[in-house]
Amino acid sequence: MEGSIQWRYNVEFVATCPACLEDLLAGELKDLGADAVRPLSGQVSFSGTLETGLRACVWSHLASRVIAVLARIDAGSSDELYASLSTLPWEEHLGSQTSFMVDAHGTNARLKNTQFSAERAKDAIVDRIYARHGLRPSVDRERPDTVVSLRIRDVRATVGVVLTGARPLFARGLGQRRQTGLRSDYAAALIRMGGWDGCSPLAFLTTGEALALEAALHTENVAPGLLRPRLGCEAWGGFDAALAEKLIAEARAARRSPQAPLLALGEGSQSSGCMRRNLRELGLAAELRDGALEDGIGSDAAGTDMRLLILDGSWVFADALVQQAALRDRVERILPACPQTARAVLFSRQGLAGLLGAEPLQTRRVLLGRADAVMECIEVAAVRPRLRVPCKAPDGSVHDVAVSVPASDQFAARLAKVARERRKWAAREDISCYRVYDADLPDYALAIELYGSLGDEKDSWLSIAEYAPPASVDADLARKRLCDAVAIAPAVLGIDPRHVSLRTRSRGRGGSQYAEEGTGAAHAVHIIDEGGLAFEIDFGRHLDCGIFLDHRTTRAELREMMKRAPAPKRFLNLFAYTGTATCYAADGGALETTTVDLSRPSLDWAARNMARNGFEGAGHRFVQADALAWVDEQRHARGASRYELIFCDVPTFSNSARMRTSSFDVQRDHAELLIDVSRLLSEEGVCIFSCNLRSFKPDTDALARAGVSLEDITARTIPHDFERNPRIHSCFIVRRVRPRG
Repeated sequence: MEGSIQWRYNVEFVATCPACLEDLLAGELKDLGADAVRPLSGQVSFSGTLETGLRACVWSHLASRVIAVLARIDAGSSDELYASLSTLPWEEHLGSQTSFMVDAHGTNARLKNTQFSAERAKDAIVDRIYARHGLRPSVDRERPDTVVSLRIRDVRATVGVVLTGARPLFARGLGQRRQTGLRSDYAAALIRMGGWDGCSPLAFLTTGEALALEAALHTENVAPGLLRPRLGCEAWGGFDAALAEKLIAEARAARRSPQAPLLALGEGSQSSGCMRRNLRELGLAAELRDGALEDGIGSDAAGTDMRLLILDGSWVFADALVQQAALRDRVERILPACPQTARAVLFSRQGLAGLLGAEPLQTRRVLLGRADAVMECIEVAAVRPRLRVPCKAPDGSVHDVAVSVPASDQFAARLAKVARERRKWAAREDISCYRVYDADLPDYALAIELYGSLGDEKDSWLSIAEYAPPASVDADLARKRLCDAVAIAPAVLGIDPRHVSLRTRSRGRGGSQYAEEGTGAAHAVHIIDEGGLAFEIDFGRHLDCGIFLDHRTTRAELREMMKRAPAPKRFLNLFAYTGTATCYAADGGALETTTVDLSRPSLDWAARNMARNGFEGAGHRFVQADALAWVDEQRHARGASRYELIFCDVPTFSNSARMRTSSFDVQRDHAELLIDVSRLLSEEGVCIFSCNLRSFKPDTDALARAGVSLEDITARTIPHDFERNPRIHSCFIVRRVRPRG
């Protein structure tokens, strides 16, 4: 045949896999008898007979796809790709009565879109077959009979047939049901890193089903291909049905009874029950036992013979230090009960070996989705116990918390001391939400706030915000300190560790800006009490939780000012966020309120806060608008309302695409804003203006020339729990006066 390939003799294949797993896949392919094995980027090339390629389809745990290479062609442009593909004998590979699709990867200077490349390749293939037989094969992108692979690199392309079909090998035999947790090929990589032969007990801590499935396949010597309904290339012209049947029969004959039990470590039987049901549905007989975290695996007799422990923490995201600290504690409870001759393979987003004080035997950095992750193999005997710091909770109980930095005991002592004083003060003042710690120690530059839920002490939460350390501070040391603080704080303050919200922030040129938001806190709405009012807070979905505690005194001042304001007691809240100031004003007797914010979710939140406190009706308006533009419009609008009290708590900087102006900078733009705001005041009206730019300096001369005066009331608006940080905000009373000059 034209360009014929002798499929029973030497054939070139490519097996694809996740990046950084190429050497593991190369070793597996060598074990399967492949020749000329060569790891590349995201793939491994090898050669052999057609039997070699099909055997990889049946037995590989690590490959995503196996491709039989047909040709390497010129592909510098669309026309060149079409012409090159048209010379290949597609009528010998694809039947006119079957369907196919083109799976395209890679780009070059003139082929920049893989979808276009696939479409152009499809046209060349269909036109070639039509020219030879007068029939056009159908194209099916969902369930094709044959998949053609097109991999473009520079001006060349590799063309082949995907022997494994459209469904990747790591999907295993789960049908249309989506596998939860870790993917099967990553689970297989962890097992291969640990060198487990399937003949000794294996313990693992994970979420999802993949590790249990892969371990069962190994201990029963079941080829993963047996779980698939078909290989995926049966309709290809080069397929040898007899050879495939022979390989399947050999794989079935190689199956053995389970050689060792599997120990699933977890806090309950629900997850292991799902794993067990999954194994049974797939016809696997491996014995899956439950192990207790507190006792490690020593409570199971099989644990004494265990040679490998796999700890999968990949589900904990890199910025979720709350969950990372909990994962590290769980790992430290498990490892002491393991045989000291065992190995542990750790899988995490940031790396666990260093936190455990162990030097890894192997380290493999991989991509998990679009995020980095680390696979590490360590000797259990190499783990060094961390220092434990006794932490006394408010109820008198003492908990030993493991820490990585010796100086963290000073943080624990300081936090406990400050918390005792702050707790007494809060009780005297009837305050349930307050700042406990405010960067008291420079090396632990954290802001820790406690939020007591209304009516349920056990539902209290901690918010921990860390200023990102400067570049001069060792990043690993800073992370260890933060992990220690996240573990210590709930123990000292008597808070459920699951009720900790963590955010890391960096200092911008104006106050603090959140650099990244941790995912440690699950979404849940809580109701808190402040000043006799109820407010909704949320630690899970938003950058801030819904209330700024440093304005507690300012809000109380607004309420008192509203009580003294003359009729008709109208209140305006600009840059209103969740409307907490509006609630205080309404509680002070405001008959009409206008709440303005650019964010619809924030306004909806404000409306819920008002309704929760009984303030509803036509007199309370919520306006979604750019506050700057809205103030300017209202200033010049005939018959617009004038207000007895205005609260204007501005952002330091904003460049929202929805703003009418390109950006807002409080230092640059405050004078113009305050002049406009002052024109919305009634004859005896006043405005409370606040910002959190630490270096803020009001332009009093420009304001005076426009008939606006400022009275600095910052000192009296800083609550006791923020006294360590008197520049947390600046606060002024704004009045209209006779213009100067």
